[in-house]
Amino acid sequence: MTTIVLASASPARLALLRSAGLDPKVIISGVDEEAVSAETPAALALTLARAKAAAVAEQVGDGLIIGCDSVLEFDGVAYGKPETPETAKARWARMRGRSGRLLTGHCVVDAASGREAAEVGSTVVRFGTPTDGEIAAYVATGEPLRVAGAFTLDGFGGWFVDGIDGDHGNVLGISLPLVRRLFGELGVEVATLWRA
Repeated sequence: MTTIVLASASPARLALLRSAGLDPKVIISGVDEEAVSAETPAALALTLARAKAAAVAEQVGDGLIIGCDSVLEFDGVAYGKPETPETAKARWARMRGRSGRLLTGHCVVDAASGREAAEVGSTVVRFGTPTDGEIAAYVATGEPLRVAGAFTLDGFGGWFVDGIDGDHGNVLGISLPLVRRLFGELGVEVATLWRA
């Protein structure tokens, strides 16, 4: 049985993989996200995903390592996790009533051979129009401080997202169809990885 390792601390990514039949080990990469830069938001998401997968592949030596990183592209700028409540409130004040693109870099590394397959998933997110009071209440939950773009679909943030165009899993942090394609590039059929 092939070992699957998720190179991410994200509970949403882990839950999505588990609900879809995989039973990954979790090893956090330790990559310093603040030290990484790139020319575009998509390139940043992919560079970080590759770095995380590579760092964990070096540690384990065997198995399929899945690295992911998400950013919200809004007005051409990449936004990760807001560091402070003030930043989260300011972002929501700008985002309400508008759209952004949630970009998730995905990288799968076959640790034994060193081969990798990587791609960026993109989903348009249409934000609702929460009031200042709703934004303050949302930020007070602490949830937006822990996630790229300062929102979730599967938590309190779901109240304030009017819709998406694309894969909802990508917004949660991992696109199952995209990961299936990456497994395929490495010669692995996803059904062979499902737990019994």
